[in-house]
Amino acid sequence: MASPLTDKSSIADWLADPIGGPILTKLVESGGGSVDQLKPVRRLALKRLVPMSRGMMTQEIVDGLVAEVRAAEAAAGVAPSAPAAEEAAAAPELEEWVETITPGRFAGKTVIVTGAGSGIGLATASRIAREGGRVIAADVVADRLTELAATLADFDVVTVVGDISKEADVAAIVAAAGDRIDGLANVAGIMDNMTPLHEVSDAVWERVMRVNVEGPFRLTRAVLPVMLAAHRGSIVNVASEAALRGSAAGLAYTTSKNAVVGLTKSSAFMYANLGIRVNAVAPGPVLTNIQASFDSELGEERVGGLLGSIPTPATAAQLASSITYLLSDDATNITGVILASDGGWSAQ
Repeated sequence: MASPLTDKSSIADWLADPIGGPILTKLVESGGGSVDQLKPVRRLALKRLVPMSRGMMTQEIVDGLVAEVRAAEAAAGVAPSAPAAEEAAAAPELEEWVETITPGRFAGKTVIVTGAGSGIGLATASRIAREGGRVIAADVVADRLTELAATLADFDVVTVVGDISKEADVAAIVAAAGDRIDGLANVAGIMDNMTPLHEVSDAVWERVMRVNVEGPFRLTRAVLPVMLAAHRGSIVNVASEAALRGSAAGLAYTTSKNAVVGLTKSSAFMYANLGIRVNAVAPGPVLTNIQASFDSELGEERVGGLLGSIPTPATAAQLASSITYLLSDDATNITGVILASDGGWSAQ
C-alpha cells in the first residue's frame, strides 16, 4: 500500500492521485490558474508552493488540502492510492538542497549587494554576512531593508535606500562602503511583460533598461576606482537565461540581459591584469518575487508554451551560492565567465 499524501509528497504524486489530484486541481483553478502551470515544479514537495506563491498558498491551505484528502479517503473507504507509475518515474521527488555556510569566507571584506531587500539579493547579502563579510545592502524599498537589518542584527550590515540608476544614490552607496570595496553583486533587476519587439512600449523599454543595464553600469563605474587603487576586487553581475537564448522572456528583458553579458565580458578583459575579476551568473527559473506578466498574445503563445519544459525552479539561496562562489577567493582564476546557474536549462 502506498504512503498517504502529505505536504512532503511531490506535486506530481498529488496530481496523479485519484483523490488528491482533483482536490489540488480544484484549488488551483479556483484561483484562476491551471494545473499546467505546475509542470515546472512537479518534482517539488507540495509544501514548497508556500514560499514560491507570494502569499497565495499558505501552510494553512496546504494543511487543509491534506485534511481534505484524508476525509475523502475515509468517506470512500479506500486506502491511499499509489501515483501513476509513469508519473512517478518521470518526476521523482527531489531532495531539498540545504545551504552550508563557510565560516570566515568573507572575513575582513566589504561587499555591496543591490536588490538586497528580497529574492536573490536578500539571499546573497545574508550569505555574505553570515560568512563574516561586511555587507552594504542597497534596495529601492526601505521596508525591505528594515526587515533585512532586523534579521541580520547580529552581523555587519549597512543598509542604503537608493536607486542605482541615479548618480546621487550611487554616490551614497559607495560612501557607505568607505575606502574598501572588495566585492560588488549587481543583483537588482526587473522583468518585462513578455512583449515582442513590435509591441514593446517606450515605458517598458526605458524602465527595464534603466534598472537592468543603466543601474549596474553606473554603480560598477563608481566602484571600480576603489578597486583599481587596491589592485583587487570581484564583481558579479546577474544576467539571465534570457541572455543565453531568445525564448525565455520578452524583447526588453532579453536585450537588457544580453547587455549585462557585454558589460561583464568587456570589463573582465579590460581589468584582467589589474587584480579585478568580473563574472556573471545566468539564473534559470528561480523562486523569487520577480513576476512575469504576459501582455501579448504572441508572447504568451511563444514563451508561455515552453514553460512546461523548463527545469525545476531553484531557490534564491541556491543562486546566492553561485554568486558568492564567484565573489569569493575560491574563484581566484575565474573571470569573464557567464555561469549558467539554471538547473540544466541551457543544455536543452
